[in-house]
Amino acid sequence: MSEQPTALGYRRSDISGDHWRWEEQRMRSLAKRLGYTLLKTVVFSDKTDRPVERLGNVARNLKVDAVIVPGPQHFEGHGMPADIVQIVDVITVDPESTYARDAAGVLPELNGALR
Repeated sequence: MSEQPTALGYRRSDISGDHWRWEEQRMRSLAKRLGYTLLKTVVFSDKTDRPVERLGNVARNLKVDAVIVPGPQHFEGHGMPADIVQIVDVITVDPESTYARDAAGVLPELNGALR
């Protein structure tokens, strides 16, 4: 029997505002529905220095499979940072999307031939 995959929650407190409890609940619910064990939620603010780098360090140290975030607005520029997607899958709650670390835009080699 294989171990259940693990995930971190991530949100920015300055973006969550008064809705932080709702966002936390939605991240936990999505993690459970997708089969992840949500270990903890990392919370930074607009005052946090190098938040993507720091989140990446936590993800690496805990060896999680994914980061679940309320939405892309919790990242600078409202987009998925490549630095995180190279380390773990990033799953957004709203809109519900997965940015897979293995989807580099290049098809894998099959039997020695590129497709």
